[in-house]
Formats: sequence, C-alpha cells, structure tokens
Amino acid sequence: MKVNNLSVLIPCYNEKETIISVIDKVQSLKFINKEIIIVDDGSSDGTRELLRERLNAKKQLNEKIIFHDRNSGKGAAIKTALKYVTFDHAVIQDADLEYDPSDYIYLLKPFEEAGADVVYGSRFLGGSGYVRSHFFWHTVANKILTFLCNMMVNLNITDMETGYKMFKTKYVVNLDLKEKSFGIEPELTIKLAKKKLKFFEVAISYNGRSYEKGKKIGLKDAFVAIYCIFRYSLFK
Repeated sequence: MKVNNLSVLIPCYNEKETIISVIDKVQSLKFINKEIIIVDDGSSDGTRELLRERLNAKKQLNEKIIFHDRNSGKGAAIKTALKYVTFDHAVIQDADLEYDPSDYIYLLKPFEEAGADVVYGSRFLGGSGYVRSHFFWHTVANKILTFLCNMMVNLNITDMETGYKMFKTKYVVNLDLKEKSFGIEPELTIKLAKKKLKFFEVAISYNGRSYEKGKKIGLKDAFVAIYCIFRYSLFK
C-alpha cells in the first residue's frame, strides 16, 4: 500500500549551522507529502532566532515550530513533537546533516511492500549508500547496546541507536515515553518490540560528524542506555 503522507519530527538543540539546511532538504523531497514538526529544545547558539524568523515568514504552511523554554533532551523534544502529529506514518530526523532525508524512499518501502509497522535505518547493513568511517569506540558501544537490546526483547536488528526510526504513528503516540534524553532510543525500541510489531531495517547513508562539529552523544549516554535497556525490558 502506497504511503502518501509522512510526519517528520525534528528535535533540535544548538544546530544553527545545519537546521535550515535539514528542513530545506526535507521540503525538497518530491515523492512524499510532508508535515514537518520542529522542536527547538532550548537552544542558545542562535538556532531559536533562525527558527523564529522562519516561523514569522510563514513561507511553508506544512511546518510547525515549537520552542522549549529550556533544554530538556532529545527524548523530551520527540515527545513534544508527537503531540502535533496528524499523519499515519512518522520519522525522526536529527537536526544535523549526519542523516540524509533522501533515504526516506528506502525507509518507506517496507511499509508499502511488506506491511511493516516499524522501520529502522541501519548504518551497519551496507548496500545502499556511503557511511563515514570514524569513532571506533562509538561503533563498539553501539554494537554492545544493540546486542543487549536484542537479547532482552528477542530482536535481531543491527542498529538500535540509529537516528532514523520510522513507524506507524498509532503505535507510538500512546507509549507513555519517559526518557528525556538519549535514553529515548532503547526505550522506544523496547516498548515497540513488546507490542510484537513487524520490525524491518534498511541500509542508509551516514556522514557522522566530530565533537568539534557539534556531536553531542557521549560515554555517559551509553551507561544510561544500558540502564534503560534493563529497566524497560524487565519492568512495565
């Protein structure tokens, strides 16, 4: 079944160098009708000003821009964005340029051709695009976290921490998500897996950035993820 409409959720924090480019890249996609929901999570680098200018200009009627008064984390921004979703399918889009919106065409295929409920874009499958090679220990941590998550909920995905998570909206809006920061990744995965939904993965391109360029996830987030994996897999 053809997917005609897609809600694009963009949590954003201190991304003045990339946020407008990301929004414009999503807007440029011709193969899908979009609503774009941007949540600025208390940015202090000029991002808010750029978004307010865009909001005041009212050039794009399919854009909704919401502002948090203070920084609360990626999970909090996603939860806010979910309140404004009106389409049946949604995807999470980071506000940097690590993930390419043109890959939506690959993420949509399992919904249209295989009855998917959830589709993750994997940086480790290979086959459809380029993946920047760097941060060895990030890769190791990612694989460990993905392994633990798979083991606890009986999945076999390759990239639990991926920024590209696409899903049927009805399965997510009532999940009662708790995590405010990067713990949202395992929480979301585990709670969806517990619903016995049809998960798929597709290969995506990935142009990872350095900490000098604004990368935010770090070692402490890995320990938070481990806690979340056990918390949400063992307890309701």
